[in-house]
Amino acid sequence: MTAEFRVETSPVSDDKAQGKAKELLDGARAKLGFVPNMYRGMAVNPGLLSTYLHGYALFRESGNFTPPEQEVVFLTVSLANGCDYCTAAHSMLAVKVSKLSEANTQALRDGKPLADARLEALRRFTHHMWETRGLPTKAEAKAFKAAGFGDLHVLEIILALAVKTISNYANHVNHTELDAAFAPFAVGKTVEPV
Repeated sequence: MTAEFRVETSPVSDDKAQGKAKELLDGARAKLGFVPNMYRGMAVNPGLLSTYLHGYALFRESGNFTPPEQEVVFLTVSLANGCDYCTAAHSMLAVKVSKLSEANTQALRDGKPLADARLEALRRFTHHMWETRGLPTKAEAKAFKAAGFGDLHVLEIILALAVKTISNYANHVNHTELDAAFAPFAVGKTVEPV
């Protein structure tokens, strides 16, 4: 999806980074080995990047979803929001880091149901939460819980929706260029076995 509007500020480069923006970008480099272009665009407003990174870390490190389940949630939201950058990034993370199968990752990208019943229930409910703007029906919530999830998982999906809304929308208005690390997983490409 291509947004018509583009912010008129340039992403924060290493030589221009100062204060909180520099601290956040240096922290990203130390943790990831590089600074994703998305972070550079959000660093124009350090509060935006800080809020994103804080929520993202809490979802990843303090939640009750397994790493593959986390990617199902993140990919479902990124796809629903039409964010090609995050779709590519989370596809790479799904396959290479979180160990979601290539078949499940590709099915998510293609908008097809997942063969694994638990993961499909998670995909379906996450999309339902996105589609209803956090007003799930009792029937959808019951189906989600029947797959082995609970109320805490519902609240964690809300956190993921918030985090992905921040990154997806920032990428839309920044027209974020895809990093080389994510390029093999660009939208339109087939997810290949690692």
